[in-house]
Amino acid sequence: MSNLGTLYGIGMGPGDPELITVKAFRILKESPVIAYPKKRSGSKSYALAITEQYINPLEKEMLGLIFPMTKDKSTLEKQWNKTVETVSEQLNQGKDVAFVTEGDPMLYSTFIHMQRLVEKLHRDIQIKVVPGISSVNGTAARMGLPLADGDEQVAIVPATNDVENMRKALIEHDCVVFIKVAKVLDMMIGILRELELIDKAAVVTKVTSEEERVWTNVEELEGAELEYLTLMVVRK
Repeated sequence: MSNLGTLYGIGMGPGDPELITVKAFRILKESPVIAYPKKRSGSKSYALAITEQYINPLEKEMLGLIFPMTKDKSTLEKQWNKTVETVSEQLNQGKDVAFVTEGDPMLYSTFIHMQRLVEKLHRDIQIKVVPGISSVNGTAARMGLPLADGDEQVAIVPATNDVENMRKALIEHDCVVFIKVAKVLDMMIGILRELELIDKAAVVTKVTSEEERVWTNVEELEGAELEYLTLMVVRK
């Protein structure tokens, strides 16, 4: 009989603390260890800020995990292995660990890599995922904007500086949500003008949170520097 703890990937939603599931709430209450992405800057993790609305950090073992912002493979592998071992130490003591993540754990989340590594290095550990509301769903609700209806096609695309791929996504789909759009905003505005879709776009930062900002006239954002948690939705 295994006495190992269970690793939970918990979706904490897009920003509004009320947008978590009843199941997520229960597991947060029951888990003795809460793991969360920790920022080097000292600012509070978005997921942690939501989580602290529901738990008392003094009653839990709070496990802040730093994920390196680098593309150097050896540095990444070393830090990730260290992070997985930190989590597995708790699990091996029979403690359940709730890893909280903004949005949904299975959609462009840090938890995806965590799950893969734990499955590879510690095959005996049970992993369970609690889905959450993503910023994509949050934006659709906030804007009153159907993402897809009937036979329409919707795409979720990480925004990059690949002009052709971004243009192709817009041409081929009825609705496109570009996540992480802040770094290529000017380029995207140029493509929207070219395709005559500028009036079909909206940009949202930190959707549903107290810091939310919405722009329906995206041309006014030319040259602007926006938060990392910014997306653009284009609905034809």
